[in-house]
Amino acid sequence: MEKLAGVFETKKKNGEIYYRSSLTYQGRHISLQSFSDPMKAHLCYEEAQLCLKNKAITLENYSPDYLPFEKLVCLLNVRDNQLYFSTPIYMRNKYFHYYFSKDDFLLFDLDDLFYYSRHKIMRRGGHLFVADYGMQVNILSRYGIKNYAVKGRDYLFINGNESDYRYANIEIINRYHGVTRIEKNNRFYYKAAIHIVGNYLIGTYASETDAAIAYNKAVDIVHERGITKNYPVNFIDGMSPKTYAEIYSKLKVSEKLYQISP
Repeated sequence: MEKLAGVFETKKKNGEIYYRSSLTYQGRHISLQSFSDPMKAHLCYEEAQLCLKNKAITLENYSPDYLPFEKLVCLLNVRDNQLYFSTPIYMRNKYFHYYFSKDDFLLFDLDDLFYYSRHKIMRRGGHLFVADYGMQVNILSRYGIKNYAVKGRDYLFINGNESDYRYANIEIINRYHGVTRIEKNNRFYYKAAIHIVGNYLIGTYASETDAAIAYNKAVDIVHERGITKNYPVNFIDGMSPKTYAEIYSKLKVSEKLYQISP
């Protein structure tokens, strides 16, 4: 049988034969997809070549038959922007799209290009993760948003587009555990609470950091009272130990916390 262009025969560990489709573009070898049928591998190669040569083909107007959509994104990006990424990124003016499908994509600032060109985004239970140093890392952590944060309560998308992860579009409302921002008389206050059996109000404070430190103080008190629950503790970035200790000692917390028993 005559060798088909762009098709390479190989074997799995169990001896089963399969066919890899790939091409070379601007001196770069690009793997496309693997098939059990050599003709399908060839058609994938032909489709990829067509997409690279025909600039009328766009992500909006073309649905590939044999070429995976993720690879289509990669190929059109290198064709149009002269940059090849192994992840499905297409660069726009001042930002980029990360595609899952034609109608399902995320927006990111160019500052994140290096990171997401090397980290594939996965969905797990409605959350977006990347594999980083062997761990699943929620992409919200890049914005300082904690894993326990609740959308709409702790952070929000300013323009209402929950796929727009550009930094200017994400507002962090509550960055600390046990702290909730509340608005009263056109001013913001910060309520600190801790969950023991039910929720205990620790107090209401003028600043977010005071509320976060008050929560930490409440954790210390309930532990001293014999509660063994493992509470996360807030880290106040940029605050010296001396300043932290001064604020900690002056902050008032609910007297009910001193009456708690295990």
